[in-house]
Amino acid sequence: MKKRSGLRVMLRLIGLVKPLTGFMLLAIMMGLVGHLTASFITIFGGYAVAEVLGIETPFTIVVLFVSVIIFAIMRGILRYAEQACNHFIAFKLLALIRDKVFRALRRLCPAKLDGKDKGNLISVITADIELLEVFYAHTISPIAIATLFSGILCIFIGSYHWSLGVIAFLAYTVVGGIIPMLISKLSGEDGIKFRSKSGELSSFVLDSLRGLYETLQYGQGMVRLQEINRKTDELSAEEKRMKETAGRNKALTNTVILIFDLVMLFASAMLYQNGTIEFLGVLIPTIAMMSSFGPVIALADLGSTLQHTFAAGNRVLDILDETPVTEEVSGKENVDFDGVIAANVSFSYCEEIGNENILDNVSVEIPKGSVIGIVGKSGSGKSTLLKLFMRFWNSQKGEVKISDVNVNEINTHNLRNMESFVTQETHLFHDSIRNNLRIAKFDATDEEIETACKKASVHDFILSLPKGYDTPVGELGDTLSGGERQRIGLARAFLHNAPFMLLDEPTSNLDSLNEAIILKSLQEERENKTVVLVSHRQSTMRIVDKVYSVEHGRVS
Repeated sequence: MKKRSGLRVMLRLIGLVKPLTGFMLLAIMMGLVGHLTASFITIFGGYAVAEVLGIETPFTIVVLFVSVIIFAIMRGILRYAEQACNHFIAFKLLALIRDKVFRALRRLCPAKLDGKDKGNLISVITADIELLEVFYAHTISPIAIATLFSGILCIFIGSYHWSLGVIAFLAYTVVGGIIPMLISKLSGEDGIKFRSKSGELSSFVLDSLRGLYETLQYGQGMVRLQEINRKTDELSAEEKRMKETAGRNKALTNTVILIFDLVMLFASAMLYQNGTIEFLGVLIPTIAMMSSFGPVIALADLGSTLQHTFAAGNRVLDILDETPVTEEVSGKENVDFDGVIAANVSFSYCEEIGNENILDNVSVEIPKGSVIGIVGKSGSGKSTLLKLFMRFWNSQKGEVKISDVNVNEINTHNLRNMESFVTQETHLFHDSIRNNLRIAKFDATDEEIETACKKASVHDFILSLPKGYDTPVGELGDTLSGGERQRIGLARAFLHNAPFMLLDEPTSNLDSLNEAIILKSLQEERENKTVVLVSHRQSTMRIVDKVYSVEHGRVS
């Protein structure tokens, strides 16, 4: 995780408000006027007391009484309008941030997300982004409101005597500025630790739910439960520490406010005793001071609550700032498929060339219209070679060309349209079979879907289900067997109808009959398709034109 200062995180988050600047200014204006009306209800009450005591004031009792009623009504309306505006901004921005995060994840996928902690990512996408609501609804405008409000009150109080204005300025600065900064500094990385541990707990729980059958089978339930309890206790300890910090912050803030109220009363009393100001100069500044800490108290409370927000914002910015391994390519001239060549390709999942090379000086030629087989032991680099064809990763040495054009120079959209990739593990979304298939072609007709499923030998199975193609498959396709999921994955590839098909162990979970049907479909499609078959099965290799053997990262 990249470490950023709270100020830097705040400035980055504020920068995202640009599309809604007008609404933010409106919220600040309504909040400022609302707080002024709230304070002047009390201040005008002080003027009314002075009138009753026979002390001359700038206002009559009637004017004061009517003004207080108007201020009270305005305060309620403006408070509601300010909060409504702030929350509109917050939730609108959360939607924009989620869109940015998903776009960033799409750019990073799959290279930067392979092996990533999925539970932690889910925590960022859900809980961390949701926490930013506090910042946008209860932080940006309160800071601006507190600054403007404090300036106006300093001028108002200072109009009775400049020294009283200085006291007010010091009070607002300490309560709204110094205390939050001090508390934030003392909190250190508590917020980051809390968000990280929260993500770890989410990940562990998600992992435990996915491995429920294995946990039950091997009697590891208590072990997993104890680990969940341990992680929960660690998270509770971090939260307790943050709550204690918030409590100390509150106590310190209230103590400092009381001290400054007494200082204002004492200073104004001394000035009155010296004849510098009149009694009204004691009463009104003191009442104004006591009734005006609302906006800066909100800032003081942010010292501890913002730890959560900045930690969440930091984690979100980590995703937005992450550099993808392979950048999206656009603006190039589209190419038509005319064969594939991998020339002297070397690849390692580590950055340095030669460090744990998966592929070492590999050369493969795949003519258009051919069916090529790739065999080899597990871990020899077969699947990695297909990922390089897809440009999920970039080779550190050599080059991969499609139609004699380096894949790094082909528009990403164009490349994806030319290729169909069936992986060893078919992912199914929590949706109907029909919608899971339409991922390959959004506007596919029912006839096209059924034709693709027949080629993948899954049509009859789907029709045997209660709702046919509209049958939901459950989370991660858990209601289907591995072979059924694999055939749906193959049906997607046939539906996508790309000229270059990359099939990684496409028949590993199938019986001989279904394997034969699929191989027959591939054989019939070979006039319009170029196919790469990765498989351990000798039976799968019987339709290929040429076989490459990959051993220890080398091809023979």
